[in-house]
Amino acid sequence: MMDTSKEELGEWVWIQPKHKHEFELPYAGRVLRTHEGRTLVANDDGEEFWVKDAEIIKPMHVTSQKTVHDMITLGDLQEYAILRNLIVRYRQKQIYTYTGSMLVAINPYEILPIYTNNEINLYRDKKLGELPPHIFAIGDSAYQEMKREKRDQCIVISGESGAGKTESTKLILQYLAATSGKHSWIEQQIIESNPILEAFGNAKTMRNDNSSRFGKYIDVHFTTEGAIGGARIEQYLLEKSRIVRQNKGERNYHIFYSMLAGMTKEERKRLDLEDAPKAYAYLTSGQTLLCEGRNDAKEFADVRSAMKVLAFDDQEIQSVLSLLAAILHLGNVKYKATVVQNIDAVEINDTLNVGRVAVLLGVSKAQLLSALTRKTIVAHGERVVSQLSKDQAIEARDAFVKAIYGKLFIQIV
Repeated sequence: MMDTSKEELGEWVWIQPKHKHEFELPYAGRVLRTHEGRTLVANDDGEEFWVKDAEIIKPMHVTSQKTVHDMITLGDLQEYAILRNLIVRYRQKQIYTYTGSMLVAINPYEILPIYTNNEINLYRDKKLGELPPHIFAIGDSAYQEMKREKRDQCIVISGESGAGKTESTKLILQYLAATSGKHSWIEQQIIESNPILEAFGNAKTMRNDNSSRFGKYIDVHFTTEGAIGGARIEQYLLEKSRIVRQNKGERNYHIFYSMLAGMTKEERKRLDLEDAPKAYAYLTSGQTLLCEGRNDAKEFADVRSAMKVLAFDDQEIQSVLSLLAAILHLGNVKYKATVVQNIDAVEINDTLNVGRVAVLLGVSKAQLLSALTRKTIVAHGERVVSQLSKDQAIEARDAFVKAIYGKLFIQIV
């Protein structure tokens, strides 16, 4: 015979976590029946099990049962209620949820059909909360506030690796470019900057196949009429160590792989490059040469097209490719430990790679050999040249490569 209980059949309740782990949280359950101090519940996945009545914390507020667009309106304002609201909405393909004027976005890891011109027109000139949560609503809110108050606006996009910051940034720019009026060459340039930034600043990591390895501040300028008048991008904290070494399961920056896959045979020959990434030490330390779902050759074509839109001429593009090729050849330079006057030293018998690098950088082979094996210090107006050990020479070469790529990245941005 069933007992009478404070929990009614069909009611949703919060239940204590099954385990006392640090990250275990109360979970939701729907009451099916009660019997002798125990309650049969079904969780969000439909699994049924018995719990003690003492494990039931409290009834669930009606807002938590239905889920809400804006979590400020939740009746249960505990962490577990917020997380469940996000999870249930995510399972319904509703990846956006407001928390007041903030937007919480959960990466769906798939392309959703919610970023078309129809959505752009739908969210244009609407108040925040008037329509279901969407990143376009955030873009429109900032844009309309700027026009109305004649004041600068700022949108901060933050999150852990793989959260979708890169894609969210692109979507904000897409909306601003589309909603600011007639399409112009400037707007096209802003959109086309994305493939270049991703190629040179993004890489495959263990958690994200297109992880941004730098921070960026994008400053978009508008005319008094609300049309885009220009833009400026500032980059910071580029992960330079990735250029010379990657963790297992990760890759170097996309541009190296896409360049090898996308260049013609004649272009590779001009730069003394092979088409296989496995031929280059700087691309193999992560033991991962391919990135599933990425078409390296196509992305190189996209980068080239974007460079044309951004007014890179053929000579500038060739200079960029030459520097990238020089980096790959530098990574293949072989060092040999030796002793000079009872001091650890190093020598390079790899004349092939050194010669390639010298040509690509436009320096003499002798100067390059000296720079790679010796250290020069100017003290009291005099130049003092000393030998480097093998380990010191490799470290100096890697620092040289990081400096080249860092300067190249700044120049491109």
